[in-house]
Amino acid sequence: MEQRTLSDGGSGLGVSALCLGTMYFGTTVDEPAAFAVLDRFVEAGGTFIDTANTYSFWVPGGTGEESESLLGRWLASRSVRDQVVLATKVGALPDPPGAAWPEHAEGLSRGVVRAQAEASMRRLGTDHLDVYYAHIEDRRTPLDDTVATFASLIADGLVRVVGCSNHAAWRVAAARQIAHTAGLPGFTCVQQRHTYLQPRPGADFGANPHISDEWLDYAREDPDLTVLGYSALLSGAYTRSDRPLPEQYDHPGSQRRLAVLSDVARELGATPNQVVLAWLLRSDPPVLPVLGVSSVPQLDECLGALDLKLDDELRHRLDVAG
Repeated sequence: MEQRTLSDGGSGLGVSALCLGTMYFGTTVDEPAAFAVLDRFVEAGGTFIDTANTYSFWVPGGTGEESESLLGRWLASRSVRDQVVLATKVGALPDPPGAAWPEHAEGLSRGVVRAQAEASMRRLGTDHLDVYYAHIEDRRTPLDDTVATFASLIADGLVRVVGCSNHAAWRVAAARQIAHTAGLPGFTCVQQRHTYLQPRPGADFGANPHISDEWLDYAREDPDLTVLGYSALLSGAYTRSDRPLPEQYDHPGSQRRLAVLSDVARELGATPNQVVLAWLLRSDPPVLPVLGVSSVPQLDECLGALDLKLDDELRHRLDVAG
C-alpha cells in the first residue's frame, strides 16, 4: 500500500495512505467482524490503525474502553504489534462517566494525559503509542502546559509522534510555535472531519467540526503537518439510499457536487466512495483518510480507491462543482 510520512521534514513515522478507524469495534461491530476487518487491512498492506480512549462511550452499555481493549486482544492473538502504527487519543472522555458531554470532558491537563496514556497502553498491550492525539480542545489548560505534557511523553519513550484532533487552526499554530520556541516536539498531524461535500456556512458540528478553509490553507503552506480526514464517507450516505445526508450537508450545492461525483465515478468504473477517497488522497494539501468500515466488503471497496487515477481534468471538475 502507498505510504505517507508523519512528523517534521518528512523524515518521521511511515504509515499507510489509508488509516483504519476502529470507533465501533467492540460495541456495534462485534469481535469476529472486527478481527476479520483488521486481518484484511494488514493483509492489504495497511499499517495505520486509529482508536481512542472514548470509543464508544455513547453506545448503550459502552464505557469508552471497548475499542482499545479489542485491539489489544487482536494484537496479542496475531503477534503483529511491530507491523502496525497505533494511534489513540485523550481528552474527550466524560468525567465523571455519564456526565454531560463535551462540557465535562476530561481535558488535557498533565495528570489526565499521562494517566490516560498509561491506561491506553495497558488496554492495547503495548509499551508505547506510535501516535497520540489531543482529541478535542481544552481551553481550561494553558497551551504551554499541553505542549510540555505531550513532549514529555516523547522524551520518556512512551509516544513517538503527537497530534491533535478537532482543534482550531490558530490554536494548533500557536501550540506548534510554543514547541518550536522551546525546542520541543510539537503536533505534527491533525485529524479533522473532512469529506468531498462541503457543509453549509455556519453548520454546527459541536465539538467535532468540519475542516475549515483556514485549516487547509495552513496545512498547504506547512509541509511538516499531515492532515487526516475522518467521516470521509458520511456513514454510507454517498452510496446508500437508506442513509440520508447529514443535515449540515443538505443544501443545493451538495446536489451539484453529488451529480459531478456520480458522473466521475461512472466514467472511471468506480463507486462514489472510491472517488471521494481518491479525491482526498490527491487533494491539495493531501489528506490521509480514516476509514470507518464494519465489514470486509466495505474495506475492500475502500482499498479500490488506491488504484484510481484522477487526472487534472477530473480533479478540476470535482473541485469546482457546486
